Formats: sequence, C-alpha cells, structure tokens
Amino acid sequence: MYKNLKAEMARNSVRGKDIAKALGTRQATISSRLTGKTEFSYKEAKRIKDTFFPNVELEYLFEEGM
Repeated sequence: MYKNLKAEMARNSVRGKDIAKALGTRQATISSRLTGKTEFSYKEAKRIKDTFFPNVELEYLFEEGM
C-alpha cells in the first residue's frame, strides 16, 4: 500500500483512471498496484511521478507503508 502516493493523489485530484490512462493500462491493474497486490515497475513509478507529481521525490511517493 502506497500511503504517500494515495495522499498526493487525493491532494491533486488524480484518480486511478488518470494513472491508468497515462500508463496505457487498465484501471483494475492500477487498483491492484495501489493496494499492494502487485508492484509498480520502476518505469511505471517514474512515469507517474513525472506526469502527475514532478515536485515530489520518487522515494517519498513509493515508500511502502501500512
């Protein structure tokens, strides 16, 4: 579960379907990644950061937490 990513998504009104569109994948895939069932690849994480959160550190966004 990526609590920092979810918090930034809420602050910036970014939805799972926005991320899915940017990555060219299904919303269900993003949902699985956000809940920790599967992991984001580095390439996906970098694209999310660059597209939606350019002023936030990658390590902060994808820090795993409970």
